[in-house]
Amino acid sequence: MRRQLGSKRSRCSKCSLPHRLYGSSTASPLCAVADSPYSSFMDFQVWDFPGHLDYFDPAFDVDNIFDEIGALIWVIDAQDEYLDAIMRLNTTILNLQHSYPNINVEVFVHKVDGLSEDYKSDTFRDIIQRVQDELSDAGYENAPVSFYQTSIYDHSIFEAFSKVIQKLIPQLPTLESLLNSLCVNCRIEKAYLFDVLSKIYIATDTTPTDIGSYEICSDYIDVVVDVSEIYGWDRPVENGHQEDAGIDETGNNDAESLITMERKGNNYLYLREINK
Repeated sequence: MRRQLGSKRSRCSKCSLPHRLYGSSTASPLCAVADSPYSSFMDFQVWDFPGHLDYFDPAFDVDNIFDEIGALIWVIDAQDEYLDAIMRLNTTILNLQHSYPNINVEVFVHKVDGLSEDYKSDTFRDIIQRVQDELSDAGYENAPVSFYQTSIYDHSIFEAFSKVIQKLIPQLPTLESLLNSLCVNCRIEKAYLFDVLSKIYIATDTTPTDIGSYEICSDYIDVVVDVSEIYGWDRPVENGHQEDAGIDETGNNDAESLITMERKGNNYLYLREINK
């Protein structure tokens, strides 16, 4: 289970998480707690919280909010004034370190697409430095806090959520070892284990991740899902009329997907769906 908080402006867009995971990417103000259960290869819940509320106020049941979660995602709007968001983030981290030290805190520096490369890097470093300095002053040198630059206009949001999810999977070392063996024995350059519906990769081998290879794999997953949506759904009789009376048009049964694509330089992209 994960919680998602942040500054009021950032939270108003729900981090615009892609529609395959959230169901909608529309930006609407979030004024109440939103619970979004998600079932696929993984079963988890995303609880979306308005960032302007103080959840450590006695009026809230803190144990009910934080007792069972594995990760807290804090979203900061890189295009907005973020000092107040950092102050709230540090207050939250310090409270969590006291009562729930095992919760992973994941900071998404969001909407970086609207910044120049130099300003984006400076903003990202400034946010990290401010958070780490205040935690260090409070006596927490190695608090479990990670930072990611995200945008809805590229695959960085999927990459960030993949990293968050991987930390919550206890079998990750085993999966990585199996993918390493697959790469060695089959002479594969890079291997990913994806959750198809969300495009989150559950695991990958231990070679450095290339964002380019991840992006093209993610795009081909879109092809699989889109084709399945076209040919895999039932078409019932409408208004009792159909050319062939009494015959319903139905989609194909679930089938295993397989895509092979040859790239320049004799490189191949091989997509194999394991199960549904």
